Amino acid sequence: MRGIVGLVVLVWLVIGVIAAWQRGYITNDRDVNCRTTADTALTVIAGPLNYLGANPKVKCDMPKPSK
Repeated sequence: MRGIVGLVVLVWLVIGVIAAWQRGYITNDRDVNCRTTADTALTVIAGPLNYLGANPKVKCDMPKPSK
């Protein structure tokens, strides 16, 4: 039973990676910051839900250093 669950999780994540790639999240010319990294991770975790209309987005506000 563990093998089947592991296979389902693996397939789920592979579908998420494909969705992130199709949306252009996995490219070399993209800025890396909190928002883009979180958007990519959520897209991968959402897996097949991306093809059912899910479009996870994150709003990241990083603290700025004081002057």
